Amino acid sequence: MSDFGAENAFAGAAAKLKEHYGIAVPVSAVRMVTEEHGAAMRAQEKQKSAWPESGGVAGVPVLIAEIDGSMLPVVETAEPGAGEAQDRRKTRQVSWKEARLALAHAPGSVTPIFGATLGSAEEAGERLAVCALQAGAGHQTKIHGVGDGAVWITEQMEVQFGTQAKYLVDFPHVCEYLSAAGEVIAGNNKPDWMEKQKDGLKDNRWKEVLEALRPFLEQANIPDPDAPVRACFRYISNHSNFLDYKGALAAGLPIGSGEIESAHRYVFQKRLKISGAWWKMENLKKVIALRVLRANGDWEDYWNNLHQEAA
Repeated sequence: MSDFGAENAFAGAAAKLKEHYGIAVPVSAVRMVTEEHGAAMRAQEKQKSAWPESGGVAGVPVLIAEIDGSMLPVVETAEPGAGEAQDRRKTRQVSWKEARLALAHAPGSVTPIFGATLGSAEEAGERLAVCALQAGAGHQTKIHGVGDGAVWITEQMEVQFGTQAKYLVDFPHVCEYLSAAGEVIAGNNKPDWMEKQKDGLKDNRWKEVLEALRPFLEQANIPDPDAPVRACFRYISNHSNFLDYKGALAAGLPIGSGEIESAHRYVFQKRLKISGAWWKMENLKKVIALRVLRANGDWEDYWNNLHQEAA
């Protein structure tokens, strides 16, 4: 039941139970059972602990660590006031909540360790640290972070890993800014212009890229949405500490954060962002825990342990 509920809308899970096993189960029962196990999985999540002394020496010299947020649909129903009808449709409020997903793995590994939270940036940073610990990090492990350069991410990389971490701004993200600027600067020659700037960034010649942008900076009175060159110049300038693409490429490390962006789709959105789905916060936390445990390959272990405890 939870297996189907983990992958399908609860109504769809009930239909699959009927189709595959000939069992008619109310949708409410599928929801209840799935969320109960999600709550149990959430309660078993590992917490941040001290760094082991041996981790970085014992075969994990480098870890790739990524973290990013995406918006998930939530619904809140306020309690009706005194004397008001109990029609909760009238007090129903829908909105979007940022869910933060973290991953860590050794270079070359295709099985990352995931963690997630609906909480604060600090909680997300701790989830990332737990992922790194589970992936084998220690005091000497170098952490290679890559992402879109959001302030909360760069801050948490420093808070959680200190000087062990080196962060890189996602190269395609920088190229989006360059592309918009290239429309203004290069016109029909934009492809050649873009290749030249990208080559410069990959060779750590970001100062030359800034100089290529400088003559075309828009006037200060032009609004930001209409000033793509200025936006690009500012973005590169503000993230100049995170542009060591040459070093990452030489070490065989990624310069793009496509892995975490893809993970959002198959860990979160495939189940939690389906058409018509709106989640109460507490239930969303439970199903997120379920999805993360499943993505980490711990699904069978959870059920085996449950059966042993019941024996």
